Amino acid sequence: MSGTRGTNGTFIGMPSFPQAARAAVRDTTLRGNLRHATRTIRAKRARAVAEVSDWAALREAGRQIKDHTLRHLDRYLVQLEEAVTAAGGTVHWAADADEANRIVCGLVKATGESEVVKVKSMATQEIGLNEALEAEGIRAYETDLAELIVQLGRDRPSHILVPAIHRNRGEIRDIFRSEMGDWGRPAPDGLTDAPAELAEAARLHLREKFLRAKVGISGANFMVAETGTLVVVESEGNGRMCLTLPETLISVVGIEKVVPTWRDLEVFLQTLPRSSTAERMNPYTSMWTGTTDGVAADGPRAFHLVLLDNGRTDTLADRVGRQALRCIRCSACLNVCPVYERAGGHAYGSVYPGPIGAILSPQLRGTRSEIDASLPFASSLCGACFEVCPVAIDIPEVLVHLRERVVEGGPATRAGNKVVLRPAGGHAAERAAMRAARWAFSHPGALRAGQRVASRSRRFLPRTLPGPGRAWSASRDLPEVPAEPFRDWWQRTRGGHDRYGR
Repeated sequence: MSGTRGTNGTFIGMPSFPQAARAAVRDTTLRGNLRHATRTIRAKRARAVAEVSDWAALREAGRQIKDHTLRHLDRYLVQLEEAVTAAGGTVHWAADADEANRIVCGLVKATGESEVVKVKSMATQEIGLNEALEAEGIRAYETDLAELIVQLGRDRPSHILVPAIHRNRGEIRDIFRSEMGDWGRPAPDGLTDAPAELAEAARLHLREKFLRAKVGISGANFMVAETGTLVVVESEGNGRMCLTLPETLISVVGIEKVVPTWRDLEVFLQTLPRSSTAERMNPYTSMWTGTTDGVAADGPRAFHLVLLDNGRTDTLADRVGRQALRCIRCSACLNVCPVYERAGGHAYGSVYPGPIGAILSPQLRGTRSEIDASLPFASSLCGACFEVCPVAIDIPEVLVHLRERVVEGGPATRAGNKVVLRPAGGHAAERAAMRAARWAFSHPGALRAGQRVASRSRRFLPRTLPGPGRAWSASRDLPEVPAEPFRDWWQRTRGGHDRYGR
């Protein structure tokens, strides 16, 4: 299921969410893999969070730190640039994906190398960096185990934290057996689907790449403005290898990942591991500031930080939608979402799947494509995502906000310019229904008459809606019309008065 990204980050040829989800829910293997994985992860997370008596206070602290940083983002980004430069690094600013790819490809080509090792990075997936490097004759090797599985299988990630969550052990064994040899060291003979054997095969395959790589590419979970320090948290140790062994390190990081101080970082190093991997702390927390001197020193001799906008400034301009930029990519919202559990990540047509993807992707990319216009509707609005978010992003609120934008159009910011969006196609019936409802609720007499007609003719009312409404009622039961309108019942039983005689 490999895909080619368009210039706006969508996968070319991907259908809208409803179409993609309709196909996904018929895949019984996929649904079994997702059900087992998400239920296991969320149960472990619940136990890990329950251990912390001040979890609510940590959650609120994270929200406030992120909101403060976003309000003063210009100041903290300049401070970050000054600190990184003072530590020997070089900062590059990328307005969009194309500019970021040009910068990174140019930096790699300047080293004379034709291959790079990569730490798991959502930002580089967002901009399609691997494809851009390949077009320049540079091969990128993913070193995270799940990303390796996705890359070898010519697949796409389907989860923020566990990109290969849609694969079971048997499928992974088959991928390793058939594909590893084309990318380097082949899988051992007689490889089984035992987790220890699969992990050992990946370790042996990647070891030679770590030892010969001269260029590493990473993202970052956080950037500390006061010191210019970047932070990567991971569980396998591959990140530590990529960050310390290569002579040149290039980090592509979204501008929203900055935090003001080391003290702020303390909050997120408590909430992120428990919300993501259900661990008290990450096995590997790597921090680096600038460059190192000397052959024997760990860390890069040349460090480049590419600060990526790619729609983030536009998102920041939206007072409701900007809270999506608080996201620390823990994936807790995916693991509790009933829609994600059944449809999987590929149906979202974005590197950001699940509830957070449903609000982040349409803001970063806009809602002009069929995929992005459908994402705000990829939710039941149950609110479970908001309850588990460690930085208190009110995802349902943003979903409703974006739905209004899709259906009604209205003011928005694109590429730094204020524009007025036209309503998306396919919502004419919905707009007409809402206008009719607004008129009816504004005219009590007409509403009362309509209720009485509906009650008296309820035996003849259809069980499904006609025309465009058929899609809605195909998966829902229409509420039964009562034999008597509430207003009439109240008048008959209470005589128009409440129990106090008013």
